[in-house]
Amino acid sequence: MALLGGKKDEAPSSSSISKPLFKREEDFVSTRPGDIHTLLGKGSEFTGKLTFEGQVRIDGKFNGEIFTKDTIVIGDGARVEATISAGTIIIHGTVVGNITAAQIIELKSPGRVKGDLTTPALTIERGASYDGTCKMEGGRTTAPPPGGDKK
Repeated sequence: MALLGGKKDEAPSSSSISKPLFKREEDFVSTRPGDIHTLLGKGSEFTGKLTFEGQVRIDGKFNGEIFTKDTIVIGDGARVEATISAGTIIIHGTVVGNITAAQIIELKSPGRVKGDLTTPALTIERGASYDGTCKMEGGRTTAPPPGGDKK
């Protein structure tokens, strides 16, 4: 497991190693064995392009681009200004930018999103806010309405 945001040249204490990465059990999304889990902790700031496998949680500030086929969790209090493309995206914090998910976007309270969403599935919990447009792609296809093919 990689932890980003700790003080430079500081060895992790045994108490920090035993602390869970997630505040609530529902924030954890299980992944395949052997996947790497990474945390961009509170108080940390990162600018650039983030590409990863496994699950990543951001609790600090991030600016740039995020690409993965796996899961990203934006924690409560996090601020992300980025274009995001991921398999699953769970948002408790603030995201400004366009988001594309291959599987699902979950906007949890008190999460806030300002940007356009493209996803086959979307959940928005009461107390969360969303400002943008949503395009549902990859969902089930339906037959055209009767007479829809006539010219």
